[in-house]
Amino acid sequence: MIELTARQLKIVDIVLKQAPITGEQIAENLGLSRPTIRSDLSLLVMLEYVDAKPKVGYFPGRKSAGASGGSDRMREAKVRDIQTVPILIRETTTIQDAVVTLFLQDVGTLIICDAEGRLTGVASRKDFLKVTLGNPGSASMPVSMVMTRIPKVVTTSPDEPVLEAAHKMIMHEVDSLPVIEAASEETGGKAAIVGRLTKTAIVQLLLDIETTR
Repeated sequence: MIELTARQLKIVDIVLKQAPITGEQIAENLGLSRPTIRSDLSLLVMLEYVDAKPKVGYFPGRKSAGASGGSDRMREAKVRDIQTVPILIRETTTIQDAVVTLFLQDVGTLIICDAEGRLTGVASRKDFLKVTLGNPGSASMPVSMVMTRIPKVVTTSPDEPVLEAAHKMIMHEVDSLPVIEAASEETGGKAAIVGRLTKTAIVQLLLDIETTR
């Protein structure tokens, strides 16, 4: 079974809602260029999730047309339904210890918090690679030196639709999102970390929908 990416799933959803629709209009909905999604459209046509008619546009294919129930389930799914336990480290953690955690937990990004457990940033494998290459002294540096800080961190909330969160991942080219509760006076104006949303969790949701249809 070929697994659809989050972007391909979004394309199927757009076609279901707006058919007939041109490739240019689909790309515009995604905030991308037509060439960027050309391979996605070709795959979806081949797999019969969408159908293409010359000079008209794209229509729901045999599979998507008969899978409205699955499409509804995907649209209705909330982040809280599939979020996982967050992998947290303190901003004072050394880069060496952070890298060890990264590989022991088999994740691509670590969520970083302050002493009260509130979100302050994230750090990815790429961030650690940049600082450690050719810099033997980096091992003892605090992770706060390399992390992406709030407000530049892309996050989601437990009540956000999974499709919208997946769109954020695509647009910002990240593999996971911290799941946070809205900042309030009770949390000192900082976001409370309640989970983690990953691409793997989204793919698993798609597979669950496919196998229970």
